[in-house]
Amino acid sequence: MSNIVEDGKKYSMNTYNRGTMVIEEAKGCYLKDAEGKQYLDMIAGISVCNLGHSHPVVVEAIQQQAERLIHVSNLYWIPQQIELAKLLVENSFADKAFFCNSGGEANEAAIKLARKYSYKKYGEGRNEIIAMTSSFHGRTLATLSVTSNKKYQEGFGPMPGGFKFANFNDIDSVKAEITEKTCAIIVEPVQGEGGVNVANEEFLKQLKDICVEKDILLIFDEIQCGMARTGKLFAYKHFGVEPDIMSLAKALGNGFPIGAVLAIEKVAAAFNPGDHGTTFGGNPLACSAALATLEYMLKEKIWEAVEHKGNYFKEQLQKLVGKYSWVKQTKGKGLMLGLELEIEGAPFVKKMAEEGILINCTAGKVLRFLPPLVVEEKNIQKTTEALDKIFKETDGKGRWT
Repeated sequence: MSNIVEDGKKYSMNTYNRGTMVIEEAKGCYLKDAEGKQYLDMIAGISVCNLGHSHPVVVEAIQQQAERLIHVSNLYWIPQQIELAKLLVENSFADKAFFCNSGGEANEAAIKLARKYSYKKYGEGRNEIIAMTSSFHGRTLATLSVTSNKKYQEGFGPMPGGFKFANFNDIDSVKAEITEKTCAIIVEPVQGEGGVNVANEEFLKQLKDICVEKDILLIFDEIQCGMARTGKLFAYKHFGVEPDIMSLAKALGNGFPIGAVLAIEKVAAAFNPGDHGTTFGGNPLACSAALATLEYMLKEKIWEAVEHKGNYFKEQLQKLVGKYSWVKQTKGKGLMLGLELEIEGAPFVKKMAEEGILINCTAGKVLRFLPPLVVEEKNIQKTTEALDKIFKETDGKGRWT
């Protein structure tokens, strides 16, 4: 293990705070490190392995496809890609799909599509996109420009122009930013990196009304909150509001890299051959993994169990709110949950790992829980009991004696 860590520090760029943990195996809700220690994974690769690690249906699909054809490029029709597009369209608001490799790429494509639609209809100058405070949409230059936390942008400027911010869940703030140059509004129905913040239903409905009135495109980023994570196949289904464009990634391939952009017909038609593309996006292997994942979710209606598990998890976390004065509130929807503290959360993540449970912290003070959707109540109970134990041992300032 030491060689891996030492070589990693020597040869890899220093972009992650990895610590010393080296993961070698995973199954279901559990990971095992190089020393044989087992961990309960309550973060699922950051909302990626929604069916659990190494799910047999996904593993079999990857193995069988790898033997037949791994890559062929988008110069040709790819059957698995078209099957996946059809399934996504038939189970969402959308009419067309585009496939890429990641969430950042999906949002990049969504931005380009929105601007191209506006350009074709209105000509030059109508290209501004409004994003929300506490947002996170990726790490490309364009997606950083619609990510409100300045720390992600520091040192990478100048940022591309044409992007503005309004306050999340504040419709008056959005209205104040809209001008004749506005072409789209991008929002996460549930913000992940920003602190597990859930959009108000009324806010999203008013947002949709404004977009319809002014022919502004509404983009939903469901990269983290999609794929049954919140108790519906897609988070927008909770709110009775349909976007014009939606980005997906993370759990779409249950661990195999793939992203997607879904759009209604009139918007999708703005892309013509040569307007956008990708070498690897939507290749046979990636689409086989995603197709197996989505088919299993639909067959099992996995989101129905998620709603129940999420309610149970939230109830258990809520008990800690009443027990410790520095634990502020529970947040989130389904199995996308946060526990907001009045003190920094990072020390608790480390302590939980020592207890054999992996969680993480977002927005500085929000402990985030994104377990595989196959998590059991006993796993949830184990997690909240470990939190309770750790909270008891602290002095209320994130320090231990």
